[in-house]
Amino acid sequence: MGNRGMEDLIPLVNRLQDALSGVEQSCCLHLPQIAVVGGQSAGKSSVLENFVGRDFLPRGSGIVTRRPLILQLLNANTEYGEFLHCQGQKFTDFDEIRKEIEAETRRLIGSNKGISSVPINLRIYSPHVLNLTLVDLPGITKVPVGDQPADIEYQIRDMIMQFICKENCLILAVTPANTDLANSDALKLAKDVDPQGQRTIGVITKLDLMDAGTDARDILENRLLPLRRGYIGVVNRSQKDIDGKKDIKAALLAEQKFFLSHPAYKHMAENMGTPYLQRTLNQQLTNHIRDTLPAFRSHLQSQLLSLNKEAEEYRQYSPDDPARRTKTLLQLVQRLAVDFEKLIEGSGDKVDTVNLSGGARINRIFHERFPYELVKIESDETKLRKEINYAIRNIHGVRTGLFTPDMAFEAIVKKQVSRLKGPCIKFVDMVSQELITTVYQCMKKLSTFPKLQDETERIITTEIREQESKCRDQVSLLIDIQLAYINTKHEDFIGFTNAQTYNRSNKNIVAGRTGNQVIRKGWLTISNIGIMKGGAKEYWFILTAASLSWFKDDEEKEKKYMLPLDNLKLRDVEKGFMSSKFVFAIFNTELRNVYKDYRCLELACTSQEELDSWKASLLQAGVYPEKIPVDGQGNGAPGNFTDPQLERQVETIRNLVDSYMSIIYKTIKDLMPKTIMHLMINSVKEFISSELLAQLYALGECSALMDESPEQRQHREEVLRKHAALKEALAVIGKISTSTCTTPLPPPVDSSWIQPSSPTLLKKSETSGRPVVRGHAPSVPRVPAHSGPTAASSTDGLQQLAGQPNRAPPSVPRRHPPAIPGVK
Repeated sequence: MGNRGMEDLIPLVNRLQDALSGVEQSCCLHLPQIAVVGGQSAGKSSVLENFVGRDFLPRGSGIVTRRPLILQLLNANTEYGEFLHCQGQKFTDFDEIRKEIEAETRRLIGSNKGISSVPINLRIYSPHVLNLTLVDLPGITKVPVGDQPADIEYQIRDMIMQFICKENCLILAVTPANTDLANSDALKLAKDVDPQGQRTIGVITKLDLMDAGTDARDILENRLLPLRRGYIGVVNRSQKDIDGKKDIKAALLAEQKFFLSHPAYKHMAENMGTPYLQRTLNQQLTNHIRDTLPAFRSHLQSQLLSLNKEAEEYRQYSPDDPARRTKTLLQLVQRLAVDFEKLIEGSGDKVDTVNLSGGARINRIFHERFPYELVKIESDETKLRKEINYAIRNIHGVRTGLFTPDMAFEAIVKKQVSRLKGPCIKFVDMVSQELITTVYQCMKKLSTFPKLQDETERIITTEIREQESKCRDQVSLLIDIQLAYINTKHEDFIGFTNAQTYNRSNKNIVAGRTGNQVIRKGWLTISNIGIMKGGAKEYWFILTAASLSWFKDDEEKEKKYMLPLDNLKLRDVEKGFMSSKFVFAIFNTELRNVYKDYRCLELACTSQEELDSWKASLLQAGVYPEKIPVDGQGNGAPGNFTDPQLERQVETIRNLVDSYMSIIYKTIKDLMPKTIMHLMINSVKEFISSELLAQLYALGECSALMDESPEQRQHREEVLRKHAALKEALAVIGKISTSTCTTPLPPPVDSSWIQPSSPTLLKKSETSGRPVVRGHAPSVPRVPAHSGPTAASSTDGLQQLAGQPNRAPPSVPRRHPPAIPGVK
């Protein structure tokens, strides 16, 4: 069993543990270990101390081990201990080691009886040990004692599971011989995560304390209650021996004498006792390490490759080098300019497939939001006619006019044109806000340098606001230009001659010519249907120039309803407090029911962008928004005319206004995006690419701008540390020779005697190969079942890990314990 070639592996793995101790969690590496599991007072600490040959573990009543202890035993000429948290300090007095374990435990979790999963790393060099790596875990307890938390059992089980569920962890299940082995908590937990017994070794303690006339021969011979890897019996010192300071060497001699002289055990004394357990564990651990190293190496190499580029950049980066700072500043500003332009122009390397961003959002404002805002300001027909009526009568004064006055036309047109200024200014504000949002999105890469990010944000935002102000002035100028001269000779203007026969419905002829051409399709929810009639439901809607239809689904086979668009208008519906939907309503201007007995149809979609898009599509189909009422005071006759001549004049001017305003709308919708594109978007792009760097230099604080954030400094140091640790770990693995022999895994045995708390779960486990989930233990990852020749020929049940380098590491979902009743 003393395979020296194989034993050389374990010191190398211990070096791996040291190399990766600072980055193990972030690298998700689980090094091969042996976890010691058992109940309180099962003899775990005595087994470990027998391995070392020294008293060094804390002792006492109740729960003493409150943090995992990763114990590395190394064969050496001298005897001393080292803690990872006290590097460079050698402990030659083992009483001091015990005190340091107690002090380090108290430092993290205080002096109460609480526990923590943060391990203590202890390395012991001694000529009396074999090379082993073990994890001493808190003993399993059932009832909280003193100031222990009420869920202490669940906390301990969760901690144990975090270690033993790893497929490259061997389980040393310690059970006293004077208890019922079938009810061993250690064996039950082991079977939960290792149902085939490929990595569980049973240890039977306190054989000398069994009742007279009884023995554990059948168990140790693996005939009664068998385990695949069998059992090894040990005899530890009694409490009387410990109190009497009995030497461990004398205790090991007494153990050997016990097995040689006991009639039930003397025929297998060579395979019993602490020395044999040491050699067995050493060989099994060595086999396991050898088998898992290929996958281990692959994982380390993938981690190293992912860090190479970043680590190389950080190695060459000198935070205090002025030349390096200047170069980095230049590169960051150039990258910002490129990213901003790509987001605006839509040629980014990384295309967002979830949300609209940058230029796409601005395009939506150009062609959906702005036209909708223009339509919303159109005057109510009755109000407009009343204004024309008053204008005509006021121009005629005391005289009765025989002809339609053109001054009334100009007055009404100028009033309509003036009202365009509000939507146009709002248009500028919306684009400005989108530009600022786009700049923020691009500046995330400057977060490494907070001062640079703040100054860049201030400078660019100031520039955007300046260009916005210029754009506002230009928009006002455009409106003033339209007000300055009413061009009645425009080729599209109908003129006074054709005003009498002009039909305003002509403006919808384009929509009429499209017939049933589909304008938009998509999912909408009819949200105002009562629960008694089925409640809100989602349907597939199809909008054409003539109707709005909806179907059961997007296969468009089962049509639910078709709604003609005649006399329909839409209005906004306020979003509910707890609602995540965006809603608009369609109603009939003649107060007729729109759908069945509903006066309006409330339609909901999932985002503001989708809502705006549907509104724009309905606008294209001729369904206009509800007019916004404008308070005003009037006098004279209402909309009903008693003078036929005045009525004809109002109709004529109404037609002229409609014709001229359609020209204005087309002009504004065409000029506004061009104006904003030129004065705002292109100007900001040019500023970022050519002026931003100069303004940053003009601050005279270039060196201060390039100060790293504490978070970035920590990240850089972490990357370099992790990269160095991975390189060192791979160098260690490169020294390992895998040409040595190994011991075969014993054939499978029937371990169904380990009963779970629920027979149903047992049956399911036996048939499906899944681990048994006990009532008190947290859930564990699925472990594939192996049986028959495949399992028997495997060198290690965990060898499958080496063949699956891309397999995700197992995890233990924490299960919350049931409610704890209050204690008075």
